[in-house]
Amino acid sequence: MTRPTGRPAADAAAPAAALRAPAPGWATEADVVVVGSGVAGLTVALRCAAAGARVTVVTKARLDDGSTRWAQGGIAAALGEGDTPGQHLDDTLVAGAGLCDEQAVRALVTEGPDAVRRLIATGARFDADDATGEILLTREGGHHRRRIAHAGGDATGAEISRALVEAVRAAGIDTVENALVLDLLKDGTGRTAGVTLHVMGEGQRDGVGAVLADAVVLATGGMGQIFSATTNPAVSTGDGVALALRAGAEVSDLEFVQFHPTVLWLGPDAEGQQPLVSEAVRGEGAHLVDADGVRFMRGQHELAELAPRDIVAKGIMRRMQERGAEHMYLDARHFGARMWERRFPTILAACRAHGIDPVTEPIPVAPAAHYASGGVRTDLRGRTTVPGLYACGEVACTGVHGANRLASNSLLEGLVFAERIAEDITEDLAPGAAGSSVAARPSGPSDPGVPGLPAAPGGAPLLASEARYEIQHIMTHGAGVLRSAESLARAADRLERVQDDAAAQLRRDGKTAEPGVETWEATNLHLVARVLVAAALRREETRGCHWREDRPERDDPAWRRHLLVTLRPDGALDLRATDSEAFPPLTTPRAETESRP
Repeated sequence: MTRPTGRPAADAAAPAAALRAPAPGWATEADVVVVGSGVAGLTVALRCAAAGARVTVVTKARLDDGSTRWAQGGIAAALGEGDTPGQHLDDTLVAGAGLCDEQAVRALVTEGPDAVRRLIATGARFDADDATGEILLTREGGHHRRRIAHAGGDATGAEISRALVEAVRAAGIDTVENALVLDLLKDGTGRTAGVTLHVMGEGQRDGVGAVLADAVVLATGGMGQIFSATTNPAVSTGDGVALALRAGAEVSDLEFVQFHPTVLWLGPDAEGQQPLVSEAVRGEGAHLVDADGVRFMRGQHELAELAPRDIVAKGIMRRMQERGAEHMYLDARHFGARMWERRFPTILAACRAHGIDPVTEPIPVAPAAHYASGGVRTDLRGRTTVPGLYACGEVACTGVHGANRLASNSLLEGLVFAERIAEDITEDLAPGAAGSSVAARPSGPSDPGVPGLPAAPGGAPLLASEARYEIQHIMTHGAGVLRSAESLARAADRLERVQDDAAAQLRRDGKTAEPGVETWEATNLHLVARVLVAAALRREETRGCHWREDRPERDDPAWRRHLLVTLRPDGALDLRATDSEAFPPLTTPRAETESRP
């Protein structure tokens, strides 16, 4: 691939709203830079490399340290006898509460089975029947069929991650680990030209540098760390969404944060990543009960404990309110020790590590932040509204999930749309078109940076690292499972004060928080929190996993619309609602995104 303007990579310009950071001190080149190393990112990398593209994978921790490895339940696809993509589509549309893009869902469910088979061919080993060799399938919430393939009992994500990481290493794909991506680089035409990143002191590269590429794929995962308690790992700080916003991309549906109904309750003051108790436990017959042993989900939905996640989370919260309780219970004592040890060894170990034995006692559970159904808005090929910038996986909003993700559709979405992105990037990549890489050049203390790359940008003041905890507290109490106009307005006001305080310090002292991983993460979390709260305030209804106590009913057709947000150069938010039920066309036409000579 060549740059559409014919200009050299060094002409890249930093976005106006870029984070404050040192100037890039080194640079390297690729055809494609993939940001993130979960199922979505590594699948893109493998497919692009197989087509002859030079690929660099940048990941915030180690290659196998993203959100994918924490996925317990499995991956959904119509693989079983009697199941069809049409049935999978129907279940997905119902869970999405009227906001799914049916074209995107149809692509997911029809291409999904073969995508899973290609994953198996890559080396992933799913649990299978000893006698027949057929993949074992289970059920989860919202599914009317057994269509969830799993591995290691409840370690599906870890197995998928293992297989893909081994394949990436075997393919010799360039990787940069322990690197936080900062901002998108653009050329003189406004097209993607690469990214700036900060490598955290390991490997040949160090400090702030740049990877120059015609195509950037965001596969950075979620933003669960925006709340005090989440199932997400510590690296899930919304970096991809924040980068995309600063680059001028549209984000959509950020108000739809899914709270997983059954997260191990560790006490009222528990913070950070919490152990997940997979939906597959309920799929195998566990019951939700209150302290008196009453199955309170009966009568609330035809599927009871296996209703879509938003309905189960609301059912748990209502019962907690009625009983004045801090949690409910998941009772699977009838499984017996052998089934727990064979089918759910990871969950069993996590419970026992916290002094709970699910073989002999019910598990205390409560909802916690789990998955972002919205994100960076894309079309069916993963293209965003910024030419050359793609997004897939949890960071993206493809339209598949609508207002509430169907259980175990996330890994499948990562697979299917990663393959679509790779096809779009490489379809006009001529054999041998890739040029030679620019060697990484570390800079010394007095080195102003790589010539031609942007100097340290000004931008808005960075937030101090301790702002992270204030943001989490604000979001948990103002924009958590239960929301209202009052709680959201209070959250918006407090978030604005956090930013105002940082700006006041800059005016008063002439300085801001020092650039670094913790301050960049806090600043990213704050931006994503502002967008989420603004969208949640605007959506005056209850739909899917967006639950407004003051607007308890779903409002069709008035709110069967998507909320799109962009960031102005001055830091203000532009928020608009679509005029129709379907995703509107991308503002970047196909002809522009493919203008490669």
